[in-house]
Amino acid sequence: MSHEYFNPVRSVYGAGALSSLPGLLNGRRAVVVTFPEARQLGLVGKVEQLLGGLLAGVIDDVRPNPDVAELRGLYESFWRTPEGPEALIAIGGGSAIDTAKALMVGTESGSFGELVSALAAGRAFRPAQVKSLIAVPTTAGTGSEVTPWATIWDREAQKKYSLHLPETWPEVALLDPELMLSLPASVTLQSGLDALSHALESIWNVNANPVSDTFAVAAVHDILDTLPRLMEKLDDVALRGRMALAALKAGMAFSNTRTALAHSISYEMTLRYGLPHGIACSFPLPMVLERAIGRNARRDAVLAQALGPLAGAPERLAAFIERLGVKTRFVDYGVTDEQAEQMVAFALTGARGRNFIGTALKEAA
Repeated sequence: MSHEYFNPVRSVYGAGALSSLPGLLNGRRAVVVTFPEARQLGLVGKVEQLLGGLLAGVIDDVRPNPDVAELRGLYESFWRTPEGPEALIAIGGGSAIDTAKALMVGTESGSFGELVSALAAGRAFRPAQVKSLIAVPTTAGTGSEVTPWATIWDREAQKKYSLHLPETWPEVALLDPELMLSLPASVTLQSGLDALSHALESIWNVNANPVSDTFAVAAVHDILDTLPRLMEKLDDVALRGRMALAALKAGMAFSNTRTALAHSISYEMTLRYGLPHGIACSFPLPMVLERAIGRNARRDAVLAQALGPLAGAPERLAAFIERLGVKTRFVDYGVTDEQAEQMVAFALTGARGRNFIGTALKEAA
């Protein structure tokens, strides 16, 4: 069996790495896309000082889980200027990077509705114009800095769209653990568990390959060791750096496999129950692991590399997550057993759910 692994993103890592931004832009003007608190935290000021005349503007009102209603005006305003900036710099968590990815690709008309219509209908979309992206994560979790995917929500229609094009790969992932020191405990936990989910989801995945497995196993080991210690010492830049690299490795893994059943479940938990993404995709991990074990001998071997002996592994994983203060049963989030069964069955039919190894075997049977 032949395999293929592809990831075109250049990664720049280290404490103080933000200072490399001017060289990475190489004379191009850029707009910064970031979250509202970035200015108060001094991040915007640092970038303004670093870039000088290369900074074409700042978009600093990005909200969690970008919604089509919020993105429409932003997108159309951004593409209204014919001679706009050549690059985008996303500074923040997954929402800032997802917003920047949506802004990267311009429609022929400049209308955001044209892009959303293509996503909703599952039609191929070729952007008329494209901007480069430098992704600077301030959380260690999404892995979005090394993937082409962006999640766009439509809360009114209760839908989630996945934007992924050859053009939406970031050009550079810039990881500076010093930017993560101000991250509160809740977001540190949610993003760390998101990274754990990415790593495990890439293992129990029909698209897994030996390279993605290598990244995933390393990420799981790093997260299981580092996240509990980081939660006790949030101001430790070395631990922040370890988690940033773990999230990067998890991103490198699922950049080729995509996610699977736990993430498919998470979308409905976020839309219907308001659960933060990192919790929504991590609380079902023990349940999904139990379903995955025994489905495929090769996948079992990789799961054992990541988690140790598979006998009792779901219980150990549940204990790890619960020690961090996150419940791992549907009922803990107001979901009845019957509703949970229906939700899992529906999640298995989704694009991400079909990546789960259990689905593939059932369909083949």
